[in-house]
Amino acid sequence: MTLPFFFPQCRRWLPFLWMLMLALTCSSKAQAYDPLAEGQGSTSQTVDLTVHDAMRNRDIPLRVYLPTSHSPEPVILFSPGLGGSREICAYLGNHWAARGYVAVFMQHPGSDDSVWKGKGALQAMTSMKGAASPAEFLLRVKDVPAVIDQITAWDHASGSPLFQRLDLSKIGMSGHSFGAVTTQAVSGQSYGLMGQHYTDPRIKAALAFSPSSPGMGASRAFSSVQIPWMLMTGTKDNSPIGRQDVASRLEVYPNLHGIPKYELVLNNAEHSAFTERPLPGDREPRNPNHHRVILALSTAYWDAYLKGDQQALGWLQGTGPRSVMESADRWQFDPGVAK
Repeated sequence: MTLPFFFPQCRRWLPFLWMLMLALTCSSKAQAYDPLAEGQGSTSQTVDLTVHDAMRNRDIPLRVYLPTSHSPEPVILFSPGLGGSREICAYLGNHWAARGYVAVFMQHPGSDDSVWKGKGALQAMTSMKGAASPAEFLLRVKDVPAVIDQITAWDHASGSPLFQRLDLSKIGMSGHSFGAVTTQAVSGQSYGLMGQHYTDPRIKAALAFSPSSPGMGASRAFSSVQIPWMLMTGTKDNSPIGRQDVASRLEVYPNLHGIPKYELVLNNAEHSAFTERPLPGDREPRNPNHHRVILALSTAYWDAYLKGDQQALGWLQGTGPRSVMESADRWQFDPGVAK
C-alpha cells in the first residue's frame, strides 16, 4: 500500500474513530462515578445546636455534620425513628457530609430517647407505644419548618458555625420509621378526608427508610407528591410498634405517580437494619453490606436530585445499584417526570 493511497483511506475513517473515542471517554467517565468514594481530607465535623421554637416554646436538639468545604452546600435533614435521638444513624451523617452535604440530624422531644431511658423493658414499651401518637406526629412535622427557618437564620448570622455554609435552594428530607412518617408528611403526603397537608415547599427530594402507607386511601394520600421520592425497606421490616409491616411498606411505591421514584428492598433486612444497633427481638444477623448499599444508593440519589449530577443519575438508573447490591436484594425505579 502506497502512502498516497493510505492517507485518503484514513481520512474516510477519521469521523468514525473520533466518535468511538468520544463514546469510550464518556463511558469511562460514567464508570468513574463512585457514590462510596470520599476522597482525601473529606472527613466531617459535627456541631451540636438547639433550635428554640418560640411559637411553641419548644427546643429541638440538632447534630449537624459539616463537610470540609466552607462554600454553601446542599442540606439533608434527618428525622430519627421513635425513641431515637440526634446521635442515631451517624454512619449516614458522616458519609453524606464527606460527600459535600450539610447533614442536619434532628431530635424530637416527646418521641425521642427520653421515652425509654432509665425505664424497665415493660415500662419502656408502654411509654414508646404512647409516644407513637397523632399529637407527637404533629409536633414532629412542625419541627421540620422550624428547623429550616432557624438554619436559614444561622446561615445569615456571622457568628454562627453555619454562616454562609448552606445552599438552602437544595434541601433533602429523610428519616427512618416514625422519621419516615415525618419525612413523607413534609414532602407531599396528604392526610384525612379533607386532604390535610404539612408539605414544606423548600424540600426538593425525599428519602424514607421504612416508609409507611395509610392502607385505605393510599392512592389519594400520595397523589399530591410533587418531588422525587426514594424508599428503602427490607423483606423483614416489620415494626415492633404500630401496624406497619413489609406489605404496608411496599404499598407506597405503586401509589406514587408522575414523579421520579425509587425502591430498594434489602433481603432479610429487619427494621433495625437502617440504624447501627439491633432491636430487642431481632432474629437475623446483621449484614454489613446493607449499610454499604444504603450509603451508595442514598448518595447517588442526593447527588442526582440535589446537585443535578448527571453521572450520578446515570449510575442510579443504570447498572450502578446492582454493582453494590446482593443478588436477592430487590430494586426498581421509574424516572417519572420531575414536577
